[in-house]
Amino acid sequence: MDEANFEDKYNFLYSRNRYYGQMKPENLVFNTNLQEFAQKVGYISVLESNGQLDPSESYNQIKALWKQLKDSQKELRITKSSPSA
Repeated sequence: MDEANFEDKYNFLYSRNRYYGQMKPENLVFNTNLQEFAQKVGYISVLESNGQLDPSESYNQIKALWKQLKDSQKELRITKSSPSA
C-alpha cells in the first residue's frame, strides 16, 4: 500500500476535529479523549447493529469506556463551568 493511500485511510478511520474551546492543555487532552470515546462507541454500535456483538457486551464495553472518560476528566481536574459567550 502506498504512503498516500495509507494516510487517507488512517485519516478517515481516526479523524480528529478541530478544538474551538478554551485553549488549556487539560482541555485539549480531554477533547482528544472525548473524540476517541465517541469513535469507539460508534464502532461498538455498528458491530452490535450488525449482530457481531451481543447487546449486553456492547453495553458493558460502552460503560467501561464511559468510566475511562469520567476518570480522565477527574485526573485532568476538568470541572463544570458555564460556557463563555
